[in-house]
Amino acid sequence: MEAITIDVVSDVVCPWCYLGKKRLEQAIETVKDELAVAVTFRPYQLNPDLPPEGVDHKKHLAEKLGGIDAVDRAHQMLTDLGHAAGIDFDFPAVKISPNTLDAHRLLRWAMIEGPAVQERVAVALFKAYFEEGRNVGDHAVLLDVAEASGMDRAVVTALFSAGADVDSVKQEIGMARDMGVTGVPCFIIDNKYAVMGAQSPDVLANAFREIAKMKAQEAAAKT
Repeated sequence: MEAITIDVVSDVVCPWCYLGKKRLEQAIETVKDELAVAVTFRPYQLNPDLPPEGVDHKKHLAEKLGGIDAVDRAHQMLTDLGHAAGIDFDFPAVKISPNTLDAHRLLRWAMIEGPAVQERVAVALFKAYFEEGRNVGDHAVLLDVAEASGMDRAVVTALFSAGADVDSVKQEIGMARDMGVTGVPCFIIDNKYAVMGAQSPDVLANAFREIAKMKAQEAAAKT
């Protein structure tokens, strides 16, 4: 069975990233008998300059999108797309647009514990923010997510207190920008190919098959 790696460059407060994550799950399910797929979540910040305490969500979005009507239209479209993918977006519950640096630090530590732990943390962060309206910039929320995902709460508390990996996460975000990532989600396959946006499960699955096929042909040509 051919194997591929997928680095998911995303931000935990990006609704398109949550949609892309769900569609990725569906695509992997489609190809599971053909390909072994290993997924790693990589950090990106849509709003790196937000203060640690965050800002008013609806006001912030209205300024970015050009008014409340534009926000409402975007939220309605995403709600409909979310339902089709199995997401219960609850945008009225979201009150804060947080700085997501600490959420990405948590995802980095989860990655060290293994792909399954990181997967649980990623899903829990998206769900906490978009379905439960919780502030994923708040350490108490992040610690709850970590503990519920199987991480040691005391260890994570100590890592936050020590300022661990702040520079490392910022550096990784900078590397993504240097590679040309200007929007998320971005799926980087085998460190060579990029698929941008929350593409449909079929588009993703076909991309995975094509890349695996090219990989097999390249390997065969070398033998």
